[in-house]
Amino acid sequence: MRTFILRALAALMLTLTALATGPASAQTASGVQGPVPTGLPNRLLIGLFEEAGQNWMRDSGVPWDVRYRYFTKGWVDNWGWGQRDGSWGAAFMQESATQNFIAAPVFYQLFGEPGGGEGESLAKLGNATTMRGYFSDFKLLMQRAKEHGRPVLVLIEPDALGLLQQQTNSNPNAYAAVAATGLPELASLPNTVAGWSLAFLQLRKAVGANNVILGMHVSAWASGKDIACCSVTDPLQPEVDKVVNFLKPAGLATNVTGTTYDVLVGDPLDRDADFYKLTRGEDRWWNASDTASISSRSFNRYAEWLRLMNVATGKRWVLWQIPLGNSNHRNVHNDGSARAGYRDNRTEYFFGTLGDPHRRKFANSGVIALLFGAGAGGQSSYQNDLGTDGQPYVRSRAGAFLSSGGLTLPAVGTTLPLPGGGTDGGTAGGTDAGTGGVDGGVDGGTDAGTDGGTSGTTRGYGFESGTEGWTASGGQLRAVSTSTARAYAGTRSLAVPFSGTSGTGMAVVPNASVPRGATVTFRVWIPSGSRLTSIQPFALEGAAGGWRYTGRWTAISNLRTNTWNTITVTLPSTSTTPLYQLGVEFTTSGSWTGTAYIDGISW
Repeated sequence: MRTFILRALAALMLTLTALATGPASAQTASGVQGPVPTGLPNRLLIGLFEEAGQNWMRDSGVPWDVRYRYFTKGWVDNWGWGQRDGSWGAAFMQESATQNFIAAPVFYQLFGEPGGGEGESLAKLGNATTMRGYFSDFKLLMQRAKEHGRPVLVLIEPDALGLLQQQTNSNPNAYAAVAATGLPELASLPNTVAGWSLAFLQLRKAVGANNVILGMHVSAWASGKDIACCSVTDPLQPEVDKVVNFLKPAGLATNVTGTTYDVLVGDPLDRDADFYKLTRGEDRWWNASDTASISSRSFNRYAEWLRLMNVATGKRWVLWQIPLGNSNHRNVHNDGSARAGYRDNRTEYFFGTLGDPHRRKFANSGVIALLFGAGAGGQSSYQNDLGTDGQPYVRSRAGAFLSSGGLTLPAVGTTLPLPGGGTDGGTAGGTDAGTGGVDGGVDGGTDAGTDGGTSGTTRGYGFESGTEGWTASGGQLRAVSTSTARAYAGTRSLAVPFSGTSGTGMAVVPNASVPRGATVTFRVWIPSGSRLTSIQPFALEGAAGGWRYTGRWTAISNLRTNTWNTITVTLPSTSTTPLYQLGVEFTTSGSWTGTAYIDGISW
């Protein structure tokens, strides 16, 4: 009876969201809306900002998921240092892929176009010459991304739509030069602000860059009330409705392009909270208490706004540019010295003592990625963000989270359970040990013989006659070879030698003819004393499958050394065959030059 009453109250709270003034309510039974975009793993992604040519992420030993970087005005020709062909952007994407990160260009070019700054955004949209060059540059990005051949997450123009909503008085039909640019790909689009937003979808479609995942940036202040900072006692639903009504014709609802944006993009704050407090006298701190009112400046309020937007649009969220400050920073301009930078509590919220329930709460609000990075100079950074234990804060905490397997995202219409019964259950798979995701351990045992001794040579790879097309990818690995040193079955296995460089490398084979929905089993031998932290069997579908990626991380601490471990990955029931790639990713945290072995791959 008590459970029934609680569920009834939760349903009632959903209808009264706009009037809510008490503590944040439990996630409602309606669950998360909208699928995880094709091409992204079905787990919470963690990423960082990093400039092209830098290798901190690679050398950190953490299996980061996403690497983002701004593509500002001038990126097309490397700001005058290269050809006007977008090769600089292609190099960033390839560099990210080589290090096994999903590349995430942030297309942030509008404010660098001639004609003024943010206040002149609408005027720039009305200039056909400016927009012709602008969209030609974006078309080049789509062409280079298509050639990249892997999933690319492109975040479109931070804050631009919020500024345009305010500058047009929420009129998506205000004039903008779209078809008027004369670009043939845009000839069918209206010369409106909504048409301007649709142009990104149309150019992706025209180029055929089906591996690109497009993110629409939604500012928390777009409605005219800053729900995360200042207008914290106003009901949320009316502000959500204002923004959604403006954005629907701009690419959230059915439109002439035949496609819609794949994700929503938000930034919880662009600078550390104490930077605002100490330099501008503004309070941007969020109450981290799980009982904080949604009518207060709190994580609960922001999470509820995200959830309402998710329900209204059917799109999940990528949160980016999340400040990196923690409570141990010295509240000084960051000069690179230990603990330099300003204090904030967002990294501690997601990776501190209560990080697990907080990550689940935001996943239940539709969040699929947390991307951290400073939005301006002088802020806290991951290179010197020491915690009170003397360890690099984000590197050690996020590293532990990712290396242990991470968090499987809730399926459509479900929510993840929170400690203490914070939801009404109803998940598909329940926790991060759920369906097709990460279970922090191994499937079917960790030694030979647990599955009846299947050798895997009849449907898969046994390496008795050579490497069978398998190769090494990433600087962490040397060339693979067939070896008699170890064997799960027969006399040989695939030797995977490590180069001594920390980071993530992978052993892969192209064009594996794995049936749709199959469970692929791998046997992996890990020697004692290795610096490996986690491994992940994975499958990557090609263009026909929308570049869908399926994998599951397993922490090395959950595997045995000096014996054969069994790990598996289950493909979606609609997977395509042959696969673009089938393989195993290995993450190492130090300069180890030993060898791991793979054998008995079967399905």
